This record gives sequence, structure tokens and C-alpha cells, in this order.
Amino acid sequence: MNRLTAGLAGLLLVAAASHAATSDELKLATWNLEWFMTPATLWALTPSCTQPDVPRDSSRRSIPCDVARENRRSGEDIATMQRYARELDADVVALQEVDGAEAARLLFPGYDFCFSTRAAVQNNGFAIRRGIPFACGPELMGLSLADDVRRGVEVRLFPGSPRELKLLSVHLKSGCARDPLDSGKPACQELRRQVPALESWIDARAAEHKPFAVLGDFNRDLRREPAGVAVWSDIDDGNPPAADLVNTAEGQGFENCSPAQTFSGYIDYILLGRDMARGLVRDSFGRELYRPRDALRRKLSDHCPVFIRLRVADATQPES
Repeated sequence: MNRLTAGLAGLLLVAAASHAATSDELKLATWNLEWFMTPATLWALTPSCTQPDVPRDSSRRSIPCDVARENRRSGEDIATMQRYARELDADVVALQEVDGAEAARLLFPGYDFCFSTRAAVQNNGFAIRRGIPFACGPELMGLSLADDVRRGVEVRLFPGSPRELKLLSVHLKSGCARDPLDSGKPACQELRRQVPALESWIDARAAEHKPFAVLGDFNRDLRREPAGVAVWSDIDDGNPPAADLVNTAEGQGFENCSPAQTFSGYIDYILLGRDMARGLVRDSFGRELYRPRDALRRKLSDHCPVFIRLRVADATQPES
């Protein structure tokens, strides 16, 4: 490479790094990475893995024994996941089931991170493309039910500016995808206990009159909830008015991440508050599916990314 070519390449890299910080459009995504940790961490935790009949203890750094057996990822597996992260090319990604920034950096080397600080291996957080101004917000402890399950994680983009946005990454209790919340099922009881904390965060952001969004793994089919007590009707009550939510998956067709999966609906969502929804780019909702060959040969994740595009300038304009 001659000096001129090298100089041009350097300018292109600088331009790419600064684009997200100056562009009026952001690509937002959410991705559950299924017990993603460094290979060294998995090997270190395997000898003391937790058997199925042992009660969960989120204060310990431990992994279930089935995870220790089945979630060993090779260098090729991780390289394939990194390729999908690169192809996703999102500016901000809400992440779930990740063992913090060290693990996330394997897939997102050009990003900064905000993560929850639980001792447990499964944590929520964000990957933020380097160059985008941000500040890690407080962890939403109420979602964790006294740290028995996952915390929520907040990030502020463009903090202190007229374009400031607040995002919350969530990973709600599993095991109650379509059952009534008042069914008496233990998983549904736990999920129901999480709803007030989520609704309170949404209502507080709406009262601030600033754009906000909730992204993540809801472990709930919000588009097909049974009548009665439900997650969506509780959090989308429009009180205050800016708490009126837009589910970006509404009206979208569903397709599994890989041919071997047999799921029938979304549980990963990007929900926009009323003010942020004004900036949603039309027809920008998408899902990055895995290539059948990759899904067959590689240990990826049982989730794949969901994404949208957002016009930031439009999202912060006052209502006419």
C-alpha cells in the first residue's frame, strides 16, 4: 500500500467512526446472545456447574451444567457471530445473556459498553458504536426482584443535548410467553411482579418529555397476549400521554432465525415512546436471520437480532 492509499484509508476510517456521532439517523437493535461468555470463563466455571435440581443463586458466578456441556463455542463459532454483528452494523445494540464487556468485545470490537453489574453470568447491557456520545444510566433494580432475575440497564445517548435519548435494555422472566399473568404459574407470577417496575420507568421517562425506548428479550408474545392481566396493556396505557407506546414489530411477519427453529412469534422487541416513534424510519424494521449452513455448523444463539432505523432529529421535535 503506497502512502497516498494509506492516507485515504485512514481518512475513511476516521469518517466511519465519526459518522454515527453526527448523523441524524441511528440504527438500533436488540440481540440475546444465549449465555455468551469468553471460552476461558466457560472452562473456568464448568467444574462447579449447577445441577438442574439446585435452586438458582444469582449472587454466584455459576452456569448450569447443560450450558457447560452444550454452549461451548469454538473460535470459528465466535468468528461467525462476529460476522453477523458486523453485518448488522447497528449503532446501538441492546444485549442480553452476556457476561459483561469483556465477552461483548469479542463480537463488537469497535464499540463501548454499558452493562449490569450482577455477579451472575447473564447480564443485560448495550454496545454503543465508538464516537456516539453516551452515558451509562442507573440499573433498574426493580426488574430484578431483589436480584433474583435480570436487572434493567439504561443508557443515555447524546446526553445533555437537545437530541438526548434514553434507552432501556430488558430481559424479562422466561416461561410465560402466552399464559395469562394471573394464571398462577410461578413464571407468570414472577413476570407479573416485574411489570410495575417497567411501567414506572416508562411513565417517568414520559413525564420528562424526552424520547425513550425499551429494547430486549421480553420472553412474552406481546402481540398475542390473552385477555385480562397482560404486560402490553399495563405498560401501554398512555398515562402520561407520552407513554403511549409503539411496538415496532406490530404488523410484521415472523420468520424463525434458522430452519430448525419452530417458534411462532416474536419475543424480542423494540418499543418506542410516543416522542421517539415520530422518528421511526418507515419500513426499517428487520430481523437478521442466520444462514442455514451457519445455523447447522456453528453454535450461534437461539435468538437473532431485531433492528429499526430512527431519525434522531425528527424524534426530538416538539409535537405540532
